Amino acid sequence: MRLAVVATDDLPTCVGLRRSVFIEELGVPEHIEQDGRDEDAHHLIAFRNDVPVGTARMLVEGRTGKIGRVCVLSEFRGKGTGAALMNACIDHLKGIGMSKAVLGALVTEIEFYKALGFTPFGTEFDDAGGLPHINMERML
Repeated sequence: MRLAVVATDDLPTCVGLRRSVFIEELGVPEHIEQDGRDEDAHHLIAFRNDVPVGTARMLVEGRTGKIGRVCVLSEFRGKGTGAALMNACIDHLKGIGMSKAVLGALVTEIEFYKALGFTPFGTEFDDAGGLPHINMERML
């Protein structure tokens, strides 16, 4: 399957992917997932054979890029899509002059992010309607 990750302004597709994963699959309340910050963010979409299968968004605060809303449709997980999406986020943030990337990781995904060079910091917290998370960072 051909994989491509591209920057996009196609918010309806990004929101649709996030709805499938966060709201429908994980049970995140819609008012939390839809936080009103999409218009201020940079967005990426992952395509497998021209079908959108994942997305991520990045918010910029000073020289730090906050990666969030990273999701891949369940049938496309475990095939490198998430790693490709994250590497594209890192490249995008470097390209716009960021010096650090941060994210709030589901605790079940810590090893995934560690493999991409992120380090956990702080204490575990509940986010997205009660799901356990930990902050992670990586210098760019």
